[in-house]
Amino acid sequence: MGRRLCFALDLIDDAALIAEYESRHSPGAVWPVVIAHIRATGVESMEIWRSGDRLVMIAEVALDYPRAVPQPSEIADWEALMWRFQKPLPDAGEGEKWVAMHRIFTLDGEA
Repeated sequence: MGRRLCFALDLIDDAALIAEYESRHSPGAVWPVVIAHIRATGVESMEIWRSGDRLVMIAEVALDYPRAVPQPSEIADWEALMWRFQKPLPDAGEGEKWVAMHRIFTLDGEA
């Protein structure tokens, strides 16, 4: 059994850009090489949720995530394209996009 990770990121607060970002993440729209690379790193499932200009990514990952795998050149192209829509959170590090979140509550009461 793997583990769950959550990340946050903001979008530029522009309705047209947000609509295009969602369109680029609709079923079948993400480049196949990007999907394959994400899976190769050990991500078993992933969802991105949006409220306003805030995104939350939930990923179920393998125990050995992140796996050291070669990065196809298209990944940098995809990331550059996505920066058109994204803006870092105020607490993001230099060049950091998705900021890891830490769980503060669970209904099960587990740590």
